[in-house]
Amino acid sequence: MPRPTAAQITYGSMTVIFSTLAMLLLSQTSSAVGTAVIAVSALALGLLVALTVPKPKPRVVAVNRPAEHPAEAPVPAVATSSKTAA
Repeated sequence: MPRPTAAQITYGSMTVIFSTLAMLLLSQTSSAVGTAVIAVSALALGLLVALTVPKPKPRVVAVNRPAEHPAEAPVPAVATSSKTAA
């Protein structure tokens, strides 16, 4: 299993904290059961956010390789002088 990235940990944690605060303030619950439901739902939401954060693309490293040339074949000699009648 791959390790979570820093972005996943940050986004998931911030989602848990802020969603818990928002739900507690909006619901104005005072019971332990209500607080537990809010805490569990905030954890589930934070996990969902952390898992849906886009993962970084793997870096492609260019490798400098010499171009592969076929073995050099000898070039046939071309006749450069021509005999002409004088």
